[in-house]
Amino acid sequence: MSHFLRMLKLSKLSLRVSHLRDSRCFSSSPIYYVRGAESWEPVSGETISVPYLKMPMELLKEIGIIGASHGWVATLKNGVVCLQDDIDLPDTDPKRVPLPPFVTLPHCQTQIITNVSMSSSSPDDEDCIVAVKFLGPQLSLCRPAQRDCKWSNIRITDPSFFSSHVMYSKRDEMFSMPASRGHYTGSWDLARHMKEPKIQMLRLPAEVPIPEMTEKQWQRLESCCTKQHYLVESLHTDETFMVKWYKESRPIANTLNLWDHFLVLKIDKEGNAAYTKDIGHLCILLSRSEAICIPSKSNRRVKNSVYMLREHEFAIVMIDTNQKFCRRPSACSLPYYISKRLLI
Repeated sequence: MSHFLRMLKLSKLSLRVSHLRDSRCFSSSPIYYVRGAESWEPVSGETISVPYLKMPMELLKEIGIIGASHGWVATLKNGVVCLQDDIDLPDTDPKRVPLPPFVTLPHCQTQIITNVSMSSSSPDDEDCIVAVKFLGPQLSLCRPAQRDCKWSNIRITDPSFFSSHVMYSKRDEMFSMPASRGHYTGSWDLARHMKEPKIQMLRLPAEVPIPEMTEKQWQRLESCCTKQHYLVESLHTDETFMVKWYKESRPIANTLNLWDHFLVLKIDKEGNAAYTKDIGHLCILLSRSEAICIPSKSNRRVKNSVYMLREHEFAIVMIDTNQKFCRRPSACSLPYYISKRLLI
């Protein structure tokens, strides 16, 4: 049976006994036990408890987190970036990798960060590269394992990538981003394509270029106030997908009415793309972390679906029907999927 990892939820300190343990704070260490939250199966509505995670208190303060990739959480404090792997580790053995301070390119900013991506699961690997995408023209890359680690700063000239999310493509061995309208992608590395990105135009089939939708439906998509595009790879099936997330919000009776619509493109190595309503036994997780594509069954999730997690909402959207099952997260939940416990 598929289940949904709802959120990481910090419990209040309590002495009462229940079937779920309470959070505890030890005076000798800033470690909290974080309630693992609920798993949720949208059809039956059944819930189960998820094992507890152990986190440092500072990771629960969202203001310090700038992204997550490969199970590592990136934090920014006093201008210093740090990769932290404190989840489930003993209290006395935290793993933290400091990175050099950001260098802001002229006419750029390094305060607002879109997301963080890593090329491998360990910053100790000699070939591991960390990418930080800022809102605007700047993309910064570095190798944490190098003795004199420095940021290699890239100025992106195409405004279509200014608000894009970056991901690492193991297939292409480059960091890639979708353009704002999803018509092409750009890829960068620390070698040949550092100054000039590799651009790949996406080609849709002539016979069925777009999904079957009414003109009214397309007009609603085009009028959406927010449109986000994500690239994501499945290491399990060696497939690449682009997720187009259309978001509309309207104030109704002192509340905010939210409407979402997802379109999924499957893209091959040559840039041939096709809209699909079936990604098989996979599911895609979208949050403020790097987008993740995982096998659904081994991770106890719903197949052929998109999981979305944001500050005010988390939900499952079925790709074939766009049917949405949603619940509101608690005020202290963090809008990040951390892949440490996922079977990718």
